[in-house]
Amino acid sequence: FDLNTSVALTGTNHEADQPPHLTLMDDTVPVKHNLGVFDGPEGRFCPAGVYEYVPLESGEGQRLVINAQNCIHCKTCDIKDPSQNINWVVPEGGGGPAYNGM
Repeated sequence: FDLNTSVALTGTNHEADQPPHLTLMDDTVPVKHNLGVFDGPEGRFCPAGVYEYVPLESGEGQRLVINAQNCIHCKTCDIKDPSQNINWVVPEGGGGPAYNGM
């Protein structure tokens, strides 16, 4: 399975107008510290591909994008972030994983 198919199999759904449940305490830490020192572990430790570094439009540098709609609520980011900069809270609406057919 590819990543998106695997995420879909969890049955996790987040409403479009729901407040973000994944936030950064300091927006500068991922690029200035995690990317520079640890080569951006957020892009690797999340099994659902929530975190990805994308090039800036200027072509110089990168920024961290959080795709919270992919989150499967495993809390790996809360545990593995070397800077402890990611704030994970329970999403509104109770839309956690619903593993069907298991």
